[in-house]
Amino acid sequence: MSGPAAIGLIYAVGVVWCLLLSDAKPGARVALALLWPIGPLAFVVTVTILIAAAVIAFPRVMVPIGVALIALWWVLF
Repeated sequence: MSGPAAIGLIYAVGVVWCLLLSDAKPGARVALALLWPIGPLAFVVTVTILIAAAVIAFPRVMVPIGVALIALWWVLF
């Protein structure tokens, strides 16, 4: 299974899960089912902002973060 197909399948399972197992009213069920990926996205955005703030507030943090980013780039590309 390719990456986009796997992501689509995970999203579809989350939508069905929210529609069937939520105890909310029907309108709220549909809204929850469609918006459930915002939680993990908000987590990623928050962590990114906190890391950026740490780099500015604590310059010594830049070296380990730079090394980690270079290592990640090296592994992925």
